[in-house]
Amino acid sequence: MNAQERSDSAPIDPVKLDRLAEVAIKVGLQLKPGQDLLVTAPTVALPLVRKIAEHAYKAGAGLVTPILSDEAVTLSRYRFGQNDGFDHAAGWLYDGMSKAFAGNTARLAIVGDNPMLLSGEDPAKVARANKANSIAYRPALERIVNFDINWNIIAYPSPSWARLVFPDDEENVAVAKLADAIFSASRVDRDDAIAAWQKHNATLRSRTEWLNGQRFDALHCSGPGTDLTIGLAHGHEWQGGASTAKNGITCNANIPTEEVFTTPHARRVWGHVVSTKPLSYQGSLIEDIAVRFEEGRIVEAKATRGEEVLNKVLDTDDGARRLGEVALVPHSSPISKSGLLFFNTLFDENAACHIALGQCYSKCFVDGAKLTPEQIAAQGGNKSLIHIDWMIGSDKIDIDGLHADGRRVPVFRQGEWA
Repeated sequence: MNAQERSDSAPIDPVKLDRLAEVAIKVGLQLKPGQDLLVTAPTVALPLVRKIAEHAYKAGAGLVTPILSDEAVTLSRYRFGQNDGFDHAAGWLYDGMSKAFAGNTARLAIVGDNPMLLSGEDPAKVARANKANSIAYRPALERIVNFDINWNIIAYPSPSWARLVFPDDEENVAVAKLADAIFSASRVDRDDAIAAWQKHNATLRSRTEWLNGQRFDALHCSGPGTDLTIGLAHGHEWQGGASTAKNGITCNANIPTEEVFTTPHARRVWGHVVSTKPLSYQGSLIEDIAVRFEEGRIVEAKATRGEEVLNKVLDTDDGARRLGEVALVPHSSPISKSGLLFFNTLFDENAACHIALGQCYSKCFVDGAKLTPEQIAAQGGNKSLIHIDWMIGSDKIDIDGLHADGRRVPVFRQGEWA
């Protein structure tokens, strides 16, 4: 049954949706008996939330707690909310989430809201609300980025998102197409989805083992509009695919994932780089980003669209102008081959090599679980309220690994592993 045929009745394949929920619990989280689970999702994703709860309880979950968001409620805030309210966030909620994570509650986020939902709203209000939210969320976010617990992100094909990705199709057809794209990228379009993830994780692990064996001092990226040297943090460690959290549970934080990634040195980045895909950020599309780094800091930033939003993001705090992640993804990745722009970082970042502004991951250090925030900073790790990935890879990008003694080792050639 193809997308057109299925759109006449149920545009989302219920078998594959159930399989995605099962993979999220058994691969994404590897949820343990007795462990609680916190799920955040848009209201439109309730069919997936219900499947998640079913598979979680079958796996022995203690308590599954869903927290739902709604596009119409979000828009009401911007259209009718008091001006002072945009500097306020639900700190009590995030404090509760942080307390839950401290008690070993697992975290599952289902994304699916319209990525351009706030594109028509006042960008100053959007920026203020985002900053207030980032500050309030910080205690909970730190437990996630420090990998205290097993966590996972998956996606659901909402109609508003589907219409954005497939603007020329009827809604049912667009939803069916986006569902198929999500299922394919998430490797649940086959009967042996869990085995497929085990094989994929083994491939990513072989990449990280090679990179960790090289112990590069820096990476050099070159291509059209790009001549960038990214120093790597002292004691950095490459990660990819399944990783073991501090609570001892091995999980896949992102489904889908095609990347291997590590921590750059926040003060050792030089040169210039341009984006190779648009960045969809909080309801705004930022296109043709071009930035210049000096001593790790962005000193010049331009964009053909969304430049005002980009600069507001860069002014969030000092760490927002520095890198917290560099990731390698081959141009031949399944998401890249799809030819789709998903307007969602969970997918778009897995179509190309990318860098991330802002907060680093402590797990991307040797013995990162034992390092204090001060030690991470001393080794070059960045700290910020934000973590925003944007794509710099293509089939025209070459990457070399640089050793401290000056030796160069080809890593990528024309967007593929060398």
